[in-house]
Amino acid sequence: MGKDLIPPGSGIEPVNLRSALEERYLAYALSTIMHRALPDVRDGLKPVHRRVLYAMRLLRLDPGAAFKKCARVVGDVIGKYHPHGDQSVYDALVRLAQDFSQRYPLVDGQGNFGNIDGDNAAAMRYTEARLTEVARLLLDGLDEDAVDFRETYDGEDKEPIVLPGAFPNLLANGSSGIAVGMATSIPPHNAAELCDAAMHLIDKPDATVEDLVAFVKGPDFPTGGILIERQADIIEAYRTGRGGFRVRARWEKEELDRGMWQAVITEIPYQVQKSRLIEKIAELVQERKLPLVEDVRDESAEDVRVVIVPKSRNVDETIMMEALFRLSELESRIPLNMNVLSRGQVPNVIGLKQVLVEWLAHRREVLIRRTNFRLGEIVRRLELLDGYIIAYLNLDEVIRIIREEDEPKKELMAAFGLNDTQADAILNMRLRNLRKLEEMEIRKEHEELSDEKRDIEDLLASEAKQWKTVRWEISKVRKTFGPDTPLGKRRTTFGEAPTHGAEAVSQALIEREPITVVISEKGWIRALKGHVTDLSGLQFKAGDKRAISFTAQTTDKLMVFSDSGKMYTLGADKLPGGRSTGEPVRLMVDMDDGTDVIDVFVHAPERKLLLVSSDGYGFVTAESDLVANTRKGKQALNLSAGAKALKVVPVDGDHVAIIGENRKLLVFPLGQVPEMSRGKGVRLQRYQSGGVADVKVFQGEKGLTWTDPGGRVFLRTLADLADWLSDRAMAGRLPPTGFPRSNSFGERGF
Repeated sequence: MGKDLIPPGSGIEPVNLRSALEERYLAYALSTIMHRALPDVRDGLKPVHRRVLYAMRLLRLDPGAAFKKCARVVGDVIGKYHPHGDQSVYDALVRLAQDFSQRYPLVDGQGNFGNIDGDNAAAMRYTEARLTEVARLLLDGLDEDAVDFRETYDGEDKEPIVLPGAFPNLLANGSSGIAVGMATSIPPHNAAELCDAAMHLIDKPDATVEDLVAFVKGPDFPTGGILIERQADIIEAYRTGRGGFRVRARWEKEELDRGMWQAVITEIPYQVQKSRLIEKIAELVQERKLPLVEDVRDESAEDVRVVIVPKSRNVDETIMMEALFRLSELESRIPLNMNVLSRGQVPNVIGLKQVLVEWLAHRREVLIRRTNFRLGEIVRRLELLDGYIIAYLNLDEVIRIIREEDEPKKELMAAFGLNDTQADAILNMRLRNLRKLEEMEIRKEHEELSDEKRDIEDLLASEAKQWKTVRWEISKVRKTFGPDTPLGKRRTTFGEAPTHGAEAVSQALIEREPITVVISEKGWIRALKGHVTDLSGLQFKAGDKRAISFTAQTTDKLMVFSDSGKMYTLGADKLPGGRSTGEPVRLMVDMDDGTDVIDVFVHAPERKLLLVSSDGYGFVTAESDLVANTRKGKQALNLSAGAKALKVVPVDGDHVAIIGENRKLLVFPLGQVPEMSRGKGVRLQRYQSGGVADVKVFQGEKGLTWTDPGGRVFLRTLADLADWLSDRAMAGRLPPTGFPRSNSFGERGF
């Protein structure tokens, strides 16, 4: 609507839509950040938690007091301080009472407050609550002007902006929340360790993060578990305020009868729901993704007890558990993102040292404010005591003035130089306080308060004494929650990263089944179930036929050798099924265009291979060095211009027989061929034209065999081959009678 179209006096004002949206969304974002999602670094609380604790304090739900219904607490919170939904406030209260969510619960709950399985708490009309000792420490000092108050949302009451926070709650209990454009995630820590680090920081303000990590070794989760993060990563996370911690379930091997055993999980990672965890493991077992596991059972009562039954007694328990850690939430990564309201005003990601520094600064400020409050009380009390002492010294005259004068207050003030407060106190004094003993007690109290006043003034004048007092207060908290106390004992321990390699674990995740691998001449591969002997009925694409077939297991690795000299590795369990014509090998690996598959065989780590190029060069290599970890493969045989990789044969003997396209046969000792990890190799046979036709490694004492097209097997001993036995790189001579015209030994070495 244009400005000119708005009738005057209509009450409509034109507003730029973009600026209006920006302004309103910014207000919403700031409200979410400041008043909902991010905790204050000083007391570690969000507004809803702070208001819950404050409302419970006003209801006198102190530790040791009688419980009251949670509905009463929630009603006070939403009616006076937090105008949001009752269920959201109750959920916040419930979380403060859950010993599996809070490392140091702030609310002592009575009734059903949910469980580690993820079940919800009972309705607020059934549950009851009161504060814990930890909450009392956070609130201690509210009546002593320790912090500032502000008006509540309706202006009818006051609420604290922040709590005094004598307990290091931000790190001890952690926090999590999602604001607009930012989030926070802080895991729980051990309070005694935090106190030790804070006291060290008071003693040595220039302490580094490495110094502090000597005390705060890592998170301490209420559900225990084992932290397996590297020390360097832990230090870096605490330095920057960003990172994460890998936590694993705690388990033990439990021996049974007849050599059987089972794995028993006694602690699970933080914030993992046990029921969902067991359901996930059961699904993996049912889907046969955990072939080493037979069954999973939940035998938990008050403590966690999840039983993992292995497939057989011969299963390696550590490999089985590594497979479980990989596929389930038995291993979990707890993020660290210390995005907090620094000084209660600025959202910022800060490190461990800065968190402790700001908490200590808050504790010193609280100390100074409480001390000033106490000093004011002492000054006012001393003022009254001075008036009482004057009254006792002139008791008869005081009594006369009170009995005879019309305005005794004015007369008392004029006669003895009293102020208004002192005169009122004397006039309000009870008759029984006029005894002699009372005078002695007043003088004694006056002396004690005067001494305390001097000590307080000394404290306020000395920063060193202030820090000494803060340190003493923290030491008391440390003693209350020390490692020898049930609540303060560290629950999360530290362990090493997994010792089993990824290869062993990957093998454990594959169910061992027999298969028959078939490769066509055009490079299409598939796997038939079982060890099939009759392959005559197999169908192939038009113009294609079977080239190679062999039996294997689904746990095997397959080695694919291409004419580019590269070796690729395929998992037998990843092959397409035998019902189809399969898939091209070049699509399963990153094989270059224009290259062909020379051979495919089952990987044998202990075996050695002879690699041969078309121009007669080659070398021996360990097969274990040729395993490729990526789809790109591993270059094994380097080739001359125009040459291609031609053969890969197993080294099972001490002599090499090689025949060229020129039908010249040469036999020489295998020892003349060097062993290399990769390269071009050495010349095996010399040609005037053409190249290699076939090659074979054989045992000299058994002799050389070959098979003709008719299936007949020929054998020639080394004595028979004396005319062909020479050194490598020679030309050779025409083969013995009966050697196939195809210039092939007619046998596949694998």
